[in-house]
Amino acid sequence: MTSFEIGLYALPLLLVLILARVPIMLSMLLVGIVGQYLILGNWNPFLAQMKNVTYSTFSNYSLSVIPMFLLMGQFASKGGMSKALFQTAKTFVGHRRGGLAQAAIVACGGFGAICGSSLATAATMGQVALPELRKHGYSDKLSTAVLAAGGTLGVLIPPSVVLVIYAILTEQNIAKLFIAAFIPGFLAVLGYMVTIGILAKLWEKDEVPQERTSLGERLRALFAIWPVITIFTLVIGGIYLGWFTPTEGAAVGAGTTGLYAFFNGGLDRKGIQDAILETAQSTAMIFAILLGAAVFNSFLAFSRVPFEAAAMIEGLNANPWIILTVILIIYLILGCFMDSLSMIILTIPVFFPVFQTLDFGMGPEDAALWFGVLVLIVVEVGLITPPVGMNLFVINKLAGDVPLAESYRGILPFVASDLLRVIILTAFPAITLFAVHQLF
Repeated sequence: MTSFEIGLYALPLLLVLILARVPIMLSMLLVGIVGQYLILGNWNPFLAQMKNVTYSTFSNYSLSVIPMFLLMGQFASKGGMSKALFQTAKTFVGHRRGGLAQAAIVACGGFGAICGSSLATAATMGQVALPELRKHGYSDKLSTAVLAAGGTLGVLIPPSVVLVIYAILTEQNIAKLFIAAFIPGFLAVLGYMVTIGILAKLWEKDEVPQERTSLGERLRALFAIWPVITIFTLVIGGIYLGWFTPTEGAAVGAGTTGLYAFFNGGLDRKGIQDAILETAQSTAMIFAILLGAAVFNSFLAFSRVPFEAAAMIEGLNANPWIILTVILIIYLILGCFMDSLSMIILTIPVFFPVFQTLDFGMGPEDAALWFGVLVLIVVEVGLITPPVGMNLFVINKLAGDVPLAESYRGILPFVASDLLRVIILTAFPAITLFAVHQLF
């Protein structure tokens, strides 16, 4: 059996292990170790690799941005910022048909700008908005679907942990990736709000909109979220203006968010300890997956699967748009069974070399930024698609007595909105790249 054949057989085996609920880190580590042994014939290269791979993986300076953004999200969650965002959005659109659900989407987008995690956004906003939606007569079907879909904005709107991982794996500029995701993130919020407006007329016969608020109440509500606006502007603006590196910006964001939450009374000593512990646990999980990926990617390099696949695609002279479509469809299918971070770490070393062989009439960096945003969107769709939509599970657990089938039916129009956005951004790359070209 050739090295290439071993690599080909290893990929479906890895998927089988993941579907069997073997932790992805152990799955990649096991397949990588055995695969290297089958190709090289002994354990010495692997043992030599392990002397260096752990240090070289975890000492990567760019990776230090991950715990900082995670900590910022923890402080924001425990500091009550989510409630202020929802209350502010509610004062502006809560009187409209479907307005409270739209307010939840806007609040999810705002919270995502200081969180960077889909599951954290869904869980935090679910606790704040779900009781309000039920109180005003929204159906369980729409309430749970809105919050599950809104949770995906936590990763799409910068800062995004998944985008950081993609940038490291593909050696791209983190700041440029963040700015490339802005317009697609705005389109996501707009698409969800339009979807809610349509569904509210079709489904929500018992909805009771709140009374229209006065201009003074709206101004006071806006003033209540000045910390969120200030922190986001400081962190993201500081990165783009060259005041901070992404890692320094994340540290500034975590520090200012923690200080605000503490002095605002939303974060006590125990809350700080819990935030640090939960950040450490999440960081350890991500770093463990990265270690498994390093071993697995080393095996892929020995098998030459990514290079042979890229050469094969290049030799086919197939339409690059068809190949890109196939890659995105594969991501959509995998998203029904895997979480977004695992998908990115597992597939980018295989798909990115293939993508680099395709000609879309743009430079390599523009193509990589565009591809990264497209991939991010389709893997996030996986968080709300049956049968394994993690955001749906989180919201459904918070709701308590809502059948999962109801949430599944409610989420389908939002999945359709996401797919339409993917088609638009695929057909018109300039939408994604416009802000990058203006700022850089």
